[in-house]
Amino acid sequence: MDIIFLRGLQIETVIGIYDWERKIKQTVVIDLEMGTDIRKAAASDDIEHTLDYKAVSKRIISFVEESDFFLVETLAEKIAQIVIREFDVPWLRLTLNKKGAIRKASDVGIIIERGDKRKYG
Repeated sequence: MDIIFLRGLQIETVIGIYDWERKIKQTVVIDLEMGTDIRKAAASDDIEHTLDYKAVSKRIISFVEESDFFLVETLAEKIAQIVIREFDVPWLRLTLNKKGAIRKASDVGIIIERGDKRKYG
């Protein structure tokens, strides 16, 4: 399996459980690794034969900017479902970072893996 990745995708959204968090937008940072098979694209040199990371990033940005979740767990799961279903990705690892959520910690967030990494064995 080959992996196409996005790192450091910064998006403003409403996220959090506290009243003050419901009134502001905060930045979440997303890293995404997506399993795929790039051999056909490499042979043809044609974007139609690969996972279009620009299209994936635009879809994630649009979804996250419009979202309004309490938990990073929910947001991460919804993003994973979109990528798997809409872009036919068999496996992904997603890191969602809510910087500044804990005082004195540089990063806090969640890492999830979904799907079957062995599909392209």
